[in-house]
Amino acid sequence: MSVISQAHAPVEPSSEEAATERRQGGAVRIIGRGVAYVLLLIAALAALVMIVVPMATGSQTYTVLTSSMAPKYAPGTLLVVKPTPFAELQVGDIITYQIESGKPGVISHRIVSVGATQAGERVLTTKGDNNSLEDATPVQEAQVKGKLFYAVPYVGFLANTVSQERDVIMPILAAGFIGFGALSMIKGAVEKNRKKKTDRLSK
Repeated sequence: MSVISQAHAPVEPSSEEAATERRQGGAVRIIGRGVAYVLLLIAALAALVMIVVPMATGSQTYTVLTSSMAPKYAPGTLLVVKPTPFAELQVGDIITYQIESGKPGVISHRIVSVGATQAGERVLTTKGDNNSLEDATPVQEAQVKGKLFYAVPYVGFLANTVSQERDVIMPILAAGFIGFGALSMIKGAVEKNRKKKTDRLSK
């Protein structure tokens, strides 16, 4: 008894099936491109907030480590502190100042009153929003690093890393944006040519 095998020719997809596949592929590409643009936008905004604006305004960035200013400025909040003339600081401002003049340790608290020493020097009394008592020692001009410019929740620890590696990260970001733009242009040109060919074949 002999067994006869039959060879089946490959079945070409119908025009309707091919059109469906093209639509599905196009949808996937559009979604992928949209996600890429969203990620690029997030990266650009992060770079703007954590690097570009502080550099352009001469501000410094700090990360909240304690809950003394909670809940609004919880641990992990990024504070961007802008240098401000001491005479312009007033009650209600949040300032970052050295705990001891000339030493690196700093604290960010709100000004609750403005006074003067016996010698007539202006001093500030501060308090954490979440603290029940005012800070024990008035703040003098030499201690003040600046006034809160703006704050961004949750990104403080990431900002510390970015700030420490700023000289490396900025060129990488710039190259990434340029590369992404060039890739998008190339992909757009390729898809345009492919569409032209498809249109010619379908006529």
